[in-house]
Amino acid sequence: MSKDFAAYLQTLGLEAGARIGIMFPNVLQYLIAMLGTLRAGFVVVNINPLYTAREFEHQLQDSGATVLVMLENFAHVYQDIANQGLVKKVIVSSLGETMGPKGVIVNLVARHIKKLIPHWSFPCLKFNQALKLGAGHGFTSPKIEQDDIAFLQYTGGTTGISKGAILLHRNILANIIQIESWLDPALKDLHQQLVFLCALPMTHIFALTACGLLGMRKGGKLLLVANPRDITGFIRLLMKHPDINIFPGVNTLFHALIHRPEFFKVKLPNLLVTIGGGMAVLKKTADLWQKLTGVVITQGYGLSETSPVVCVNTPFVKEFTGSIGMPVPSTDVLMLDDEGVELPFGTPGEICIKGPQVMAGYWNRPEETEQFITPEGYFKSSDIGIMSPDGYVQIVDRKKDMIVVAGFKVFPNEIEEVISLMPGVRECAVIGFLHRKLGEIVKAYIVKDRSELTEAQVIQYCKEQMTSYKRPRKIAFINEMPKSNVGKILRRHLRDL
Repeated sequence: MSKDFAAYLQTLGLEAGARIGIMFPNVLQYLIAMLGTLRAGFVVVNINPLYTAREFEHQLQDSGATVLVMLENFAHVYQDIANQGLVKKVIVSSLGETMGPKGVIVNLVARHIKKLIPHWSFPCLKFNQALKLGAGHGFTSPKIEQDDIAFLQYTGGTTGISKGAILLHRNILANIIQIESWLDPALKDLHQQLVFLCALPMTHIFALTACGLLGMRKGGKLLLVANPRDITGFIRLLMKHPDINIFPGVNTLFHALIHRPEFFKVKLPNLLVTIGGGMAVLKKTADLWQKLTGVVITQGYGLSETSPVVCVNTPFVKEFTGSIGMPVPSTDVLMLDDEGVELPFGTPGEICIKGPQVMAGYWNRPEETEQFITPEGYFKSSDIGIMSPDGYVQIVDRKKDMIVVAGFKVFPNEIEEVISLMPGVRECAVIGFLHRKLGEIVKAYIVKDRSELTEAQVIQYCKEQMTSYKRPRKIAFINEMPKSNVGKILRRHLRDL
C-alpha cells in the first residue's frame, strides 16, 4: 500500500525533495503515507493532529509542504486556512478506510453515532482513491542517497517558535541501528515475533523511531493505539494483548495506568522492556510500575534534533536509576560551559551531543543552526546535566525556560506572544508550574490593560489559539512585571511570587 501511495505522489509532478505534510494519529494510514513518501523520495513533515489552525498554518508555510494527507477528524482545523492555497493537493482519509467491510461500520459510528467528525468542506482526494490511482500508474524506484532529507521534524528546538529539524536518511537509519544494538542483548532468548505497543503518537520522533521504524526493522507486530488518552479503552487493549514485549511511554501515561484499579488485572508476562522518554520519569511512578508489572522503567533521553535517542539505561537495570543512562553506540556526549570548554565529571554543564543521529541543521534557519551546532559538530541541547565517572548522565536543570507538559515541549516566547495579542493584556509572561500528573503545566502572569479582563476570558482565548498542552492552566493577574535594568522580564522572579 505504501508503494501505491508512493506511485500516486509520483503522478503529481513534484520537484525533488518536495515536502509532504502528514497529519494522523496512530492508524494504518499514517504508516502507509509516511513510508510511501519516503519510498517516493520525498520528505515527511509530521504534523501534530492536536494543532490549532494557527499552529497548523505556521508549519505548512514554514515547511513549504506541497501535499497534505490527513484524517477527516481533523479536516475542520484545515478548513479555517484552506482558502489560503498553502498546499496544491489535499488527501483525506476516514478512520475505517483501510479496514475493509468493518471500516464501513467504523465510519458510520464515528460520523453519525459518536459524531467525532466536525463539519468540513474543501476540494480533496480520498485516500483509497490515491492508492488506486497509484496502483494503476505503477511505481518507479527513485535514486535516494543517505544525505537526502527524510524528515522535517518540527520542534521548538531550544527556544522560540516551532522549527524544522532536518533529519537525513542516514540520521534516522543510524538511530534505528543504535537502538537495535542497545535492545538486542535483551532479546537473545526470544525466538518469536516481537510485539511493540505504539501508544505514543508516531508524529512524535520518540515513537516514530523507537517504536514504529525499529519495530518494522525487527519484523515486529505494531499495536497501534489511536487515542491513548482513553485510558479505559487502552486498558481493555492491554488485557487483550498479554504478548506485548516492548512498551515505550511517558511518565503521564504510566501514571494514568497505575492509578486505575482495573490496571491491576492487566497481566503482561512477556513484557521485556518498558522505555520511559519524552519527559522525566518520576521515581514514585517508576517504583509502582515495577511493583505491578515486574519490569523496570528504563529511562532514556533524546531530542527531535538527534533522531531522537542520545542516552538510555541498559535494559538489564534491576531498579529505576533516575538517570538517563549512557550514550548509545557511536555517540559522544560532553558537558560544556558557556565558553564551550569541556567540564570534568560531576560538574554541571550543557549536554552537547555528537553522533551520526545529529540533524543536519534547522530548516531555512542558518543562523540558528550555527548557534546550536558547534564547529566540531556537537549539538548544544540547552539541557544541563552531570556525567559520572562511569559514564552515566543525569539531567539537573534546563538552560532555557522551556516547559515540558506531559512530554511535550512548550516555549514561553510563543505563548507570551499569543496572549499579548489579546485585547486587554498589557504584558504577559509564562513559567512552568509543577504538576503531579503532567510534570509541569503552564502558568501565565498578566498585567491588565483593561480592568474588566477576566481569567475565564483569557482561558477561552487561549483555547481558540493554542493546542491543549500549551494553554495556561493557571492565570495570575499582577500589577507589574519584574524586570531587569534593560527592561527584560525576569521569569525567575515570577517563580518566587
